[in-house]
Amino acid sequence: MTLTYVYAESVAVVGPLATFAEPHAYDLCSSHGDRLTVPNGWNVIRQEIDEASNGPSDDDLMAIADAVREVANAASGSADGKIQGSQGNDLGRRGHLRAVPS
Repeated sequence: MTLTYVYAESVAVVGPLATFAEPHAYDLCSSHGDRLTVPNGWNVIRQEIDEASNGPSDDDLMAIADAVREVANAASGSADGKIQGSQGNDLGRRGHLRAVPS
């Protein structure tokens, strides 16, 4: 759960876990989110977490991966997305991702 508040309006919102960092937003475990109290005069808005819509589907993720792969292949002119290093060695680059040797 994420707690977000607007001090000027005296409102606190407890809802699903945020996907990005934002000022005045704090991640809470479910037990603390359920027990949250606010100062007198403040309002609390509780947004229920919908378990059915827990993020993008596998089809959504594959569509994004395919789109990134298409753009990378068009930019590099390579069918497999690999780029040769200056010494002729394979750098292991695939689109915008790169395998870093350990």
